[in-house]
Amino acid sequence: QVQLVESGGGLVQAGGSLGLSCAASGRALSTYGMGWFRQAPGKEREFVAAISWIGGSTAYAESVKGRFTISRDNAKNTVYLQMNSLKPEDTAVYYCAAARGGSAASRLTYSSKYDYWGQGTQVTVSS
Repeated sequence: QVQLVESGGGLVQAGGSLGLSCAASGRALSTYGMGWFRQAPGKEREFVAAISWIGGSTAYAESVKGRFTISRDNAKNTVYLQMNSLKPEDTAVYYCAAARGGSAASRLTYSSKYDYWGQGTQVTVSS
């Protein structure tokens, strides 16, 4: 079992930055691909970013490319999402997820690829 707990959400003004963390327990994340998804009110959960199990590849949704950065520190068993130049449309609950196996990040853009999910953290961007 892998337990994932997100933190770092909050309220930020448009153009600002926010960093999210996903702390894992139960098993090390070194052999898991990791991803961030988000869900806004009235919308489907959507892919945000993913990183391969060794951190050698990353993938981003077009809507966040150039603004968000996913990274991982396997020694700390933690995955991060640095969000810069935030927009009101980034407002959502952000979820961390872990996928078994060694898929490249480009293969981790679908929620069905993931085996474990956190409970989410709210990010609100004001205009």
